[in-house]
Amino acid sequence: CNLQPKDAAKMPESAWKLLFYTLSWSYGIYLLFFTDYPFFHDPPSVFYGWKKGMDVPRDISIAYLLQSSFYGHSIYATAYMDTWRRDSVVMLLHHVVTLTLISFSYAFRGEWWGEVSSLLASSWAVNPLCSLCLHRFWFRLYWFPLKVLYATCYSSLQSVPNIPFYFFFNALLLVLTLMNIYWFLYIVLFVAKVLLGQLQEVSDVREYDVEDSNKE
Repeated sequence: CNLQPKDAAKMPESAWKLLFYTLSWSYGIYLLFFTDYPFFHDPPSVFYGWKKGMDVPRDISIAYLLQSSFYGHSIYATAYMDTWRRDSVVMLLHHVVTLTLISFSYAFRGEWWGEVSSLLASSWAVNPLCSLCLHRFWFRLYWFPLKVLYATCYSSLQSVPNIPFYFFFNALLLVLTLMNIYWFLYIVLFVAKVLLGQLQEVSDVREYDVEDSNKE
């Protein structure tokens, strides 16, 4: 493939993430669009009839097992295995926040908005590079607030006035939203550099320059 050494070193990481996100996103699509669950089209229904100790459907439990396993591994991989980038600290925080949300949403039976969050978060990984900017905006900065934050910040109180850990969950979801904005700005920077002719070859703007690496 005539890959440069630095690109070849990143190939296993990229291939693994592409495989996982493709499978995860496909399973999320199946759950939300090819079953009788109405939660994507009607986000407030997540909280209809909510009560403590509700049974979690087996297909949702499988999705949570996959997601929690992946993000648990990703915390270790980001810290010790993956190429260190400018956003690696933010990425590490993202994985910790996401794993916390997955664990607590499952424990307190908020699994449906957790599954919608996972679907919207992983969707960008299976789209072509040319449409990455549009998809990142559409899924993470438009649908995520519209589908997830609306349901958790507003609809939850309408259906369950005393829902537990309201501020805890929404604070973490807002942190994820800020991270989504942060990464979207990286994509905008990349597109701007391409349009202005500042990139001689396609490269990850999150990576440190060779000169910076040598100084370190």
